[in-house]
Amino acid sequence: MFKSPYRAAVIGRTGRGDYGHGLDLALLDQPKLTLVAVADEDPKGLAAAARRLHLEKGYGDYREMLDREKPQFVVVAPRWIDCHREMILGCVERGIHVFSEKPLAPTLADADAIVAACERSHAKLAVAFQTRFSPRYERVKELIADGAIGEVLELRGRGKEDHRGGGEDLIVLGSHLMDLYRGLLGEPSWCFARVTDAGKPVGRAEVRKGAEGLGLLAGDRIDAVYGFEKSTPVAHFATSRPKQPGQRFGLQVLGSAGRIELGTGWVPPAYLLSDPTWSGAAKGTKWVEISSAGPGKPETLKGNSLVEANRLIVADLVRAVETDTQPKVSVYDGRAALEMVLACYASHARRGQVPLPLAERSEHPLATLR
Repeated sequence: MFKSPYRAAVIGRTGRGDYGHGLDLALLDQPKLTLVAVADEDPKGLAAAARRLHLEKGYGDYREMLDREKPQFVVVAPRWIDCHREMILGCVERGIHVFSEKPLAPTLADADAIVAACERSHAKLAVAFQTRFSPRYERVKELIADGAIGEVLELRGRGKEDHRGGGEDLIVLGSHLMDLYRGLLGEPSWCFARVTDAGKPVGRAEVRKGAEGLGLLAGDRIDAVYGFEKSTPVAHFATSRPKQPGQRFGLQVLGSAGRIELGTGWVPPAYLLSDPTWSGAAKGTKWVEISSAGPGKPETLKGNSLVEANRLIVADLVRAVETDTQPKVSVYDGRAALEMVLACYASHARRGQVPLPLAERSEHPLATLR
């Protein structure tokens, strides 16, 4: 392993996923990294990225950048995921460690190939699930462990439910919630779901190619429930495309003595209600904001900026490389979140409960619909 400061670089793709949610900026002000170059196939986008990152070197071909600059760490930033497998493999097969935008890939076959390549080369990969690095998320876990809401009975989550409601919402925003479900309840063991479009179960005719390189999608409404290996509570996920966009993106942790609401991001909305009816109607109960310091305490962090969380993810990736451990949110977490997403389609296609991990991995579940 080379000594720090390590060489770092960025791969973007202007107009086709760009630079994600500030992933490129995560390499700035990292004491153990020196940012040396950026690659972008779009000349104007490349010039803009070079200015933003204070770089003199820019490449139109990321492979040339990898071979000439020989970075030890690379950010694969595009939000579109059709390029992730190619870009990530280009890095890890050269022994380069990666910070990748989520979702990891469009299919399990792609995700499995990425995992296998990381294992062969001993490269580390961290995924941009920012909420897992939030101090507010840590306070929520502590409250649950301390019994603040009693026995956990179930988790509920919904997507953003804007114009993407349904299949697109499931993979783009739902992947964040799948990661949080695993963070709170452990490994999933089964999924039961239904996928509908205009109120009718989707079939082969309703399968479409998703926007922005997302692969196969279907449905304007998805309802799913997950069971877990070592946890009795189940987790529900739903997304629909209502006439009025929803404001419910996030999850609820429902317990015998109260409930917790948690959004997503670096400083996500987070609230505690000590009311076993879950309504706040009981006399003397009210919602209390959960700050980074705890319930009802002043918040010292400013803004729900994903850039700060991304910087922490990169720093954790460096730590993982130096200690030869896995990042806090690793390639395995990225694959698991994708698998929970695709399990909705697998369950719908099977018309029943499916075990996790999924047995069929070479073909997208929607390709099996009749």
